[in-house]
Amino acid sequence: MKIFLTGASGYIGGSVAMALLSAGHDVAGLVRSAQRAEQVRTQGIEPVLGTLGDTGLLARMAREADAVINTADSDNREVLEAMIPALFGSGKLFLQTSGSSIVGDMAAGEPSDKVYEDDTPVRALPGRAARVAINEIVLAAAKGGVRAVVICPTMIYGQGHGVHRESIQVPWFTRLAKKHGVARHIGRGENIWSNVHIDDLTDLYLRIVDRAPAGALYYAENGENSMREICEAISRRLGFEGRTAPMSVEEAAEESSEGAANYTYGSNSRVRATRARRELGWSPSRPSLLEYIGRGL
Repeated sequence: MKIFLTGASGYIGGSVAMALLSAGHDVAGLVRSAQRAEQVRTQGIEPVLGTLGDTGLLARMAREADAVINTADSDNREVLEAMIPALFGSGKLFLQTSGSSIVGDMAAGEPSDKVYEDDTPVRALPGRAARVAINEIVLAAAKGGVRAVVICPTMIYGQGHGVHRESIQVPWFTRLAKKHGVARHIGRGENIWSNVHIDDLTDLYLRIVDRAPAGALYYAENGENSMREICEAISRRLGFEGRTAPMSVEEAAEESSEGAANYTYGSNSRVRATRARRELGWSPSRPSLLEYIGRGL
């Protein structure tokens, strides 16, 4: 199968591309520079030089591909408007990468009992409402003859396999701990996120490409931990004896380039990947997040 993938040099996209190549697929990947083009070419990916704003290019690549996977920008509606119409009536896959932050709250380090299944209705806070709307646009394309699917990864950990090999949250907490000599979390750090190893996640992408039905949304998780538990594990690994310290949302925002520290680090995002396990036989098997941190950062 020839697959067109955006975000080919990114953490998720690069790892997905390598998994697809290993499974025998051909991958054409969108990259923004000649340097990135050369980097992905050496990995076996056919580089497509352009940006997410090159709508004509995106439409053409979608028409020429057997399947399309968007890993580049979960909040870019223009990408959908360029590629999905090019797939109408084709029965081809369009797989949108979203994220479980759509169910995030503004807890500032406090816990929540709310857990979402794949079919639990989501009423996102303003910071993620646009992303939920984009997911709905993708899923609605199933009525137009597109095998439209949305995947919502949780907190991803593990070394990637593409050009960019580092995830977001765990490396950020680690850098912060090294900087301050103590692992730091927002408030009490009792807020909880589900999580998934990058290799288990790419396994799920392969299963979706192979046989996911049109109109499906899948969460991707294999456990959950509070931010305090994660910070304690990082602290132990760095030789800080498990010590942690609180910080405010404002302090976290100053330390973060994400622009939404409370969504990313202070919120709860608890989901269950029930549908992926039941419908696609997905069986994640990699080390848990705390085991991964304990083995080395």
